[in-house]
Amino acid sequence: MDELVVGDPARLATDVGPVIDAAARDRLLAWRETLRAASAGRWWHEAPLAVDLPAGAWFAPVAAEIPWEALPREEVFGPVLHVVTYEAKDLDAVVDRLNALGYGLTVGIHTRLTGRADALAMRLRVGNVYVNRNIIGAVVASQPFGGVDGSGTGPKAGGPDYLRRFAWEQTVTVNTAAIGGNASLLAGGAG
Repeated sequence: MDELVVGDPARLATDVGPVIDAAARDRLLAWRETLRAASAGRWWHEAPLAVDLPAGAWFAPVAAEIPWEALPREEVFGPVLHVVTYEAKDLDAVVDRLNALGYGLTVGIHTRLTGRADALAMRLRVGNVYVNRNIIGAVVASQPFGGVDGSGTGPKAGGPDYLRRFAWEQTVTVNTAAIGGNASLLAGGAG
């Protein structure tokens, strides 16, 4: 994390740009303080934030090991990594607990066991499952992206049904006899 460059996304050397707006930054800053308190006595790290950044909603990426009870109850959308440890025997309970949070954008699975990755992907209520890779950076126009529950519903951006999301389908039927038409003539019969 110390090597991450937070800065202008127009520069190739930049790893992390600003968050969307000041309100999002302020929510992240408040969560950072909650997270810092929750991780007391555990691992905590924050990436450096340069002092000469241009105007923008800047937030330094943070990572922390926290207890289960400290997992957020709302979506934290920003460069924040929550690390929660568990015993392997508790994996099913972990999945149940994650599914119960009510948010499901992305999960990363790191395992050498393909069957385990497949089984977890089937059980986890998330929109994006990344196996043995980083969990950011869906490629626009080639990798659909979106979540479930509080992290989004409906067609995934970039997916095959995305265009339909912007369309409105409507069926209109008219009783032609009620407006003076000859229904049998319109149906191709003799009038």
